[in-house]
Amino acid sequence: MGNVAVPVIAGLGTAQPPGATQDELWSGFFAGHFPDATRALAQRIFANSGVTRRQAAVNPLLEDVSDWPTERRMRRYQVEALPLGKEAVGRALTAAGLDAGDVGMFIVCSCTGYATPGLDILLARDLGMAPHTQRMVVGHMGCYAALPGLGAAGDFVTARQRPALLLCAELTSLHIQPATARLDTQQIVSHALFSDAAVAAVVVPGGRGYALREVTAITDTSTADHMTWDVTDTGFRMGLSPKVPQVLSRHVRGLVDDLLARHGATLSEVGGWAVHPGGPRILDVVERELALPPQALEAARATLDAHGNCSSATVMLILDRLLRAQRPAERILMLAFGPGLTLYAALLDHTP
Repeated sequence: MGNVAVPVIAGLGTAQPPGATQDELWSGFFAGHFPDATRALAQRIFANSGVTRRQAAVNPLLEDVSDWPTERRMRRYQVEALPLGKEAVGRALTAAGLDAGDVGMFIVCSCTGYATPGLDILLARDLGMAPHTQRMVVGHMGCYAALPGLGAAGDFVTARQRPALLLCAELTSLHIQPATARLDTQQIVSHALFSDAAVAAVVVPGGRGYALREVTAITDTSTADHMTWDVTDTGFRMGLSPKVPQVLSRHVRGLVDDLLARHGATLSEVGGWAVHPGGPRILDVVERELALPPQALEAARATLDAHGNCSSATVMLILDRLLRAQRPAERILMLAFGPGLTLYAALLDHTP
């Protein structure tokens, strides 16, 4: 193929709706959402979530969507996701010094809303992308979708030597479930963690930024029931087994070691870690299994604290935080986890 330029992340853009503190969300809505028998447990889960503040396009302090039918939630998704996605994409294109018309491939990741025409078509229209721009929608991959999305963008850039654009847009606030009399710890955990955000990334052939060296994955299908995201008549419902950290502990070290070995690198040479914070225990397991120093996952914990778990957008928020550091790392490793049970990893190297 001759001197083919490697895919490089040349610009990121983020957008988030207004936020509220975890304490405000608890006292103003969720304390009254759970029945008396489970309220004390729910309060402990909220307090120990690692989240101080979250963002919500549909704020439960202002309107209660918990009994809305799925159709109404999907219509609202389009209303809220479109301006949020437009803001993130605009900032990413500006950061990369490109116009919307330069984009050869537009990839949208979202598991929190569906419609046709979707965000990909509506944003391509509103932003002025070229009629021949190719599009791809990645849905229901959940929290790890950003990394296969990045992989597809990188593959397109390598094959076509044209820019690609990735957008992760998630509105988890639309999926608050109806109150239930029975104890449902999985629902309490998801209500305590999830948040809204949109993050866009521009990937170009060569140049300055972070070269996408490889995207890799491993899926343990024997634990497919450990993480679920079911479409119900009242929105999408999260299933989250407490055994997820155990599954990660079995696979994460091998996945990371194999990826680094293929590039002649070692763990100690990774200066930045963008690890999806599915919750505090997830980060603790990754830190332990990879024998990382305490500060290694600081960006992941800070993102969880300030923004909660924004599904596919979260690992991109952490990457953005790492790149905005006073001295960004030369080598960054991204990790994200989701249904399957699936682990995804990506290796990035700075290109001056």
